[in-house]
Amino acid sequence: MSHKRIPKRKAAIAAGSVAALGAAALLLPNANASQTDAKDAGPKTLKAADASDLASLLATQLGDAYGGAYYDAAKKQVVVNVVGDNSNVVDAVKKAGAVPRSVDNSLAALKSAARTLRTGATIPGTAWSVDPKTNQLRVTADSTVTGANWNKLTSTVGSLGSGMATVKRSAGTFKTFVDGGDAIFGGGARCSLGFNVTASDGSPAFLTAGHCGVAAKQWSDTQDGAPIATVDQATFPGDGDFSLVKYDDPNTQANSVVNVGNGQTVAINQAADAAVGQQVFRMGSTTGLNDGNVTGLDATVNYPEGTVTGLIQTDVCAEPGDSGGSLFTQDGSAIGLTSGGSGDCTVGGETFFQPVTTALTATGATLGAGAGAGAGDASATAGAEPSDPAASDPAAGDQSGAGADQSGAGDQSGAGAEQSGAAGDNQSGTGADDGSGMVSSNG
Repeated sequence: MSHKRIPKRKAAIAAGSVAALGAAALLLPNANASQTDAKDAGPKTLKAADASDLASLLATQLGDAYGGAYYDAAKKQVVVNVVGDNSNVVDAVKKAGAVPRSVDNSLAALKSAARTLRTGATIPGTAWSVDPKTNQLRVTADSTVTGANWNKLTSTVGSLGSGMATVKRSAGTFKTFVDGGDAIFGGGARCSLGFNVTASDGSPAFLTAGHCGVAAKQWSDTQDGAPIATVDQATFPGDGDFSLVKYDDPNTQANSVVNVGNGQTVAINQAADAAVGQQVFRMGSTTGLNDGNVTGLDATVNYPEGTVTGLIQTDVCAEPGDSGGSLFTQDGSAIGLTSGGSGDCTVGGETFFQPVTTALTATGATLGAGAGAGAGDASATAGAEPSDPAASDPAAGDQSGAGADQSGAGDQSGAGAEQSGAAGDNQSGTGADDGSGMVSSNG
């Protein structure tokens, strides 16, 4: 993202360059398939962005027979879980262009099981989400869950009955990624600007993680610099991890793009709900551009600071320094804001994101540029073919726009450009340190 008032510097991302190169190569040549003609028999071929819409439609139509849905990326089809043997239900799924799949658990039953976990196993270091591919709850415990807490978790999962949930260990610890992707600074904390938006009063603003919004009221685009934006609303922990931050200058040009490196940008044209199986991309100052897939929805994460509900779970890697950053799709849909997780971009792990659609509804904001915004100065958009191999590598050469030019703690070109990279100037900040030891001090 970028707001034009800030100068740019020449620099390179200090970490994640190998992963970023691979992600950028996938991202820039827009290869999404189009929907087949309506006359074609059988399942429709859909873009991933359309999968959640079709799933939502069928969820309304099928009621208790609906067991969730996911996107089959290889076949570009939506698979819908169906409970029972009602042929009318199966026919409705086929008529809608999806693939019916017989399962045991309805989505309503899985959500009920999740409420049981919330009541009986809200333990720091645990998380769960609905995984429609397995038709079960995916329950994860990090390395801090041991002894009586581990026994309590497994006992509660066992009480749900056979085939309702699986439990696995995570080698790391669940934490909020406090130092953020597109660098903004406030109260000693460092976070990431996610997406530029327009507030309900028409003023330019941006979304970032809620745990950043509760850490500091005012935010700057340079370390120890004058504030440029003030927190208007923040939610964390509880029903999400998001905050709305308004630019202090109403004429700020807040372009609706994500910078993927070396002047290449993806225009963000809509907000969309995530679909399990969907490919997504994440941009952050520590690890640059990385891609992966959505693995679960309606995730509950028990951070040291408290429980957060309604998140998206993915296998996209992230590290401290990526918090609040943009999760988006190849065709320019805003999906999420980086919340937290475990692991890193060497060993992998689980990551969780605040849905953008929920954040927009809660704050009353709309996606896109604010009152003073221009048309943007992106040098390329999703689908543009880079002119040379280096153009697809966010770590190579000069990087302009959102999330690019990164140099020390210095000048950011808006929604998180010119940043410190992997090792630079991580800061702890009041309310930001979760005790995990993953937040470092300035210097």
